[in-house]
Amino acid sequence: MLKNKKLQIMIEIALIVALSYVLAQFRLFRMPQGGSVTLTMVPLLVLAFRRGAGPAVLAGLLLGVLRLMDGYVLHFAQVVMDYPLPFALVGLAGFFPKQPVVGLVVGGLGRYASHVISGAVFFGMYAPEGMNPWLYSLSYNASFFVPELIITGIVIRILWARKDLFNVQ
Repeated sequence: MLKNKKLQIMIEIALIVALSYVLAQFRLFRMPQGGSVTLTMVPLLVLAFRRGAGPAVLAGLLLGVLRLMDGYVLHFAQVVMDYPLPFALVGLAGFFPKQPVVGLVVGGLGRYASHVISGAVFFGMYAPEGMNPWLYSLSYNASFFVPELIITGIVIRILWARKDLFNVQ
């Protein structure tokens, strides 16, 4: 029985990563210097609430590696901060399986923080002259991430009515 459960979780992780990657290709809005509004986080959050943080963090790491194929690379640390780490942090929502709003906020803020740090450190040169790179990164990333978080929250709220999606652990 345990072996079958592990196999089922591995299959779910693979399907979630594939679905998230496909959803990332359908951008509702795209920023000129990177970042877009997508439904990428929805499958990761479903997995997080369904199976917990461990499988969701792993799925986020794998998704980040896949997203790197379409990515922009300046430095190894920037690669980690913009791709595997932020999506892995979404998996932290799995620590709150019965509290979708808290999970969404924790996972979302983790992802946002990773992008903000990367933006300030590696892309601060794009800030308007005289503007603090941290303030620029906070506002630039918020311009697409806040709408994505709101839309993701609405979709998760709709899906939450389907208890069979979330009550596994």
